Amino acid sequence: MRKKLIAGNWKMNLNASRAQDMLVEFIEKPLAIDVDVLVIPPFTSIPKAYEVLNETHIMLGAQNLSEQNEGAYTGEISAEMLTDLNVTHVLIGHSERRTYQQESDELLNKKIKRALEANIVPILCVGESKEERDENRALDVVKAQIVNGLNEVENDGSIIIAYEPTWAIGTGDVCSPEDAEEMAKFIRETIEGLYGKEVSEKTRILYGGSVKPNNVAELMGRENIDGALVGGASLKADDFEKLVNFGE
Repeated sequence: MRKKLIAGNWKMNLNASRAQDMLVEFIEKPLAIDVDVLVIPPFTSIPKAYEVLNETHIMLGAQNLSEQNEGAYTGEISAEMLTDLNVTHVLIGHSERRTYQQESDELLNKKIKRALEANIVPILCVGESKEERDENRALDVVKAQIVNGLNEVENDGSIIIAYEPTWAIGTGDVCSPEDAEEMAKFIRETIEGLYGKEVSEKTRILYGGSVKPNNVAELMGRENIDGALVGGASLKADDFEKLVNFGE
């Protein structure tokens, strides 16, 4: 049985002091013990976040990492730097980085390998645009992102896949729980084709498309959706608590 995971991606929000205040409030709330919780702050807020979370069961993630180990790469953050900050998970290929930084599958593949070398769990983000969905290419696009992103990558089932339908994020269009489950099932089948059934059954697949307290329970009730990658709704302690406690 795959344990549910609620991951809060704060994007470029909450500086160090505000992050600390939010998390101090959050950890005082009664949180479900059968749900894993992951907080993914901006790099500058990671140390303060760890100060608050280090004696809790809440895990700490980063939003990106460099494909390089070290060197003259101004503005980059290495895997070693993240592990030194007690980071256990890292987002790879978030839709915003694919779009704004033009990150390719080949680059993301290198980042995944670098994360695994450092014993950081990668969360590979995949998803199609509105144009790709309208052209009935959604499955092909997502499969290519997975196959190329995991090229020559050893996987025991610990790599997490997050499905982000970019057409349903902040656009007014809605990805129904049925559509989200259909894609999650397809992603699991794709993982099975690459690594076998045992690995596919271990793989956690998250949904990340405008997840909010009023729709999280229905999404989490689907067979192949093992959690959520949440943006804005994870920035406030009250909202984040409702997401983590979706089953109550």
